Amino acid sequence: MSERRLIVETKQLPIIIDRLCAQLIERHGAFENTVIIGLQPRGALLASRIHQKIEKLTGHPVTFGLLDVTFYRDDFRRREEPLIPSATRIDFSIEGKQVVLIDDVFYTGRTIRAGLDALIDFGRPAKVELLVLIERRYTQEFPVKPDFLGKRVNTGDTEKVLVEWKEVNGKDNVWIVSQ
Repeated sequence: MSERRLIVETKQLPIIIDRLCAQLIERHGAFENTVIIGLQPRGALLASRIHQKIEKLTGHPVTFGLLDVTFYRDDFRRREEPLIPSATRIDFSIEGKQVVLIDDVFYTGRTIRAGLDALIDFGRPAKVELLVLIERRYTQEFPVKPDFLGKRVNTGDTEKVLVEWKEVNGKDNVWIVSQ
């Protein structure tokens, strides 16, 4: 039987997103040379909210895209079940741009590594920064760390971080699920 422990509740998530947006604006100003790219599928929901909030706060349009990394994953051919890719929606070059790559949960770093490989198809960025809602400690397999972080949690191998989004689940919550 699995246990669930709530670590971010509905009223806390907007506060975390506001803080992350403030940090991004502090570093990138009006985003003249910065683009936001959400990793499909789950990072896209967080990236969309951050994109909308930053445009509202700065009053400037911000270039936004979605990136699917399915075919860049190192386990792509090792899975028994077929992987179903999500849409990549990047209709701009990232050549010389600062890129803020966004995902919901940082687990092993493999998805981020795949994202970095996939980004190169769209140009050579000046800099890539990583923003994640939740960083799982003690699970990283690659030497990657987020530049912007919502919350860091200690998790074991038998636990999973489950992010519920209002758009998909009807409410915003983050859980640690023990299996």
